[in-house]
Amino acid sequence: MADGGVEQVVVGSLDDSTDWSHALKDVAWVVHLAARVHVMDDREQDPLAAFRQVNVLGTLNLARQAAAAGVRRFVFVSSVKVNGEETAPGQAFVETDTPHPQDAYGLSKWEAEQGLWAISRHTGMEVVVVRPPLVYGPGVKANFAALVRAVQRGWPLPLGAVDNRRSLVALANLVDFLVLVCTHPKAAQETFLISDAQDVSIAALVREIGHIAQKTVKLLYIPTMIMVCLCTLMGKRQAIQRLCGNLQVDSSKAQHLLGWVPVVTLKQGLRSVLEDKNGL
Repeated sequence: MADGGVEQVVVGSLDDSTDWSHALKDVAWVVHLAARVHVMDDREQDPLAAFRQVNVLGTLNLARQAAAAGVRRFVFVSSVKVNGEETAPGQAFVETDTPHPQDAYGLSKWEAEQGLWAISRHTGMEVVVVRPPLVYGPGVKANFAALVRAVQRGWPLPLGAVDNRRSLVALANLVDFLVLVCTHPKAAQETFLISDAQDVSIAALVREIGHIAQKTVKLLYIPTMIMVCLCTLMGKRQAIQRLCGNLQVDSSKAQHLLGWVPVVTLKQGLRSVLEDKNGL
């Protein structure tokens, strides 16, 4: 038993041959977060096949074994990328939108969702799908961590003219929501989009990080279209899209159906990133 009385079971790689029998013994709820995530410099000859092996076949293998073991509810952490990559200004994704995944990662998550609903229909095991946007918190990596480091080091950033809106979700809020949907009776057979409910522009996000870090923020005002054109020529269109594009989610369903509200604010979530002594 690990600290806190939590048993840790090592099962090996996640694919369609993983044996989950020991890990599923006497388990009532499964929260499945493990995945092959979007890889910026993917060296696989067939990236979609690699994503499917883990995110689709691995997920459905676990779900079938969970149902056979008597697990009552399977909570699947999917991705907002199932909905798409970008929203129109002033609009937000909702759970009833037609899925529109645009890369191999998003497609694999959508295929996993469909497979889980089929397993639920055949076995009676309850399923809950959660599609979070960018998750940040202690230990955050990749682009978010790079942005925080840039602010901490006082680097000038060409983001002053960007007036977009993006939804984020703090790790504390995601965990709180996942705990809730494990047992809430109204969560069964539902899909949820969740966020901090404080959509923010990238420029405002940088200023907030600087304020918490007590660093002078240096924002350069370069027209967004110029940055997009330059990054497209450099093969960095996806990167600039994540910085400058809109991606908002409407999390009101979680509030109205389950009574859920975020437990931390954007500022509190950012503070947890900056106070993490082991991160960044």
